[in-house]
Amino acid sequence: MADTIIRPPTFSKAGPSADFILPTIPWLSETWHVTHSSLPMWNSKRNVQIKYTPLPPSSDAVPAESSDRLDDLVSYQSLSNAKVHTIEGVDAASGEGRGEWDWRGKGWLKIASSHWEVLGWGEEEGTGNKWVVTCFAKTLFTPAGVDFYSKDQGGLRPETIEAIKQKLAAVEDAGIRKMAGDLFEVKIDGARQM
Repeated sequence: MADTIIRPPTFSKAGPSADFILPTIPWLSETWHVTHSSLPMWNSKRNVQIKYTPLPPSSDAVPAESSDRLDDLVSYQSLSNAKVHTIEGVDAASGEGRGEWDWRGKGWLKIASSHWEVLGWGEEEGTGNKWVVTCFAKTLFTPAGVDFYSKDQGGLRPETIEAIKQKLAAVEDAGIRKMAGDLFEVKIDGARQM
């Protein structure tokens, strides 16, 4: 974690981090388990998963391996019910690179949209477990928030979580620092006990 960079979002006044490298589309194309969040909507949910699958690029000028569109499937359960709920949408690359995305819902959620960004990503040493930190801009329905993702359903090691929190708390953006302080653990059946 020592060389991991957590950057401020582009909508921040702090400005971009010159050392930050974006994850590739193949690296990001996984089913991720949301382990921690500052978004109130996940406080009453469990087993929150987000699956990113590359879609054909929006034009022939975009190489297929770095597609500028992702299928975005969110699934979750309430804390007291076994029924699995889903939210389907499409992410379109926003800005340069593939670190900023504009989400638009599918079906009756087509009127809903949001902007999200990758703030950090990496792999836990010795485990092969990948992690991502995402930030969501404020919408009409939700406040701005931060999520931690883990590829492994077991979640992230406590030292990884603590290191990411420390790096978020050091970002030169008051909003991100506040979100880092508001983080809570999202329940995952079968996850490591902290």
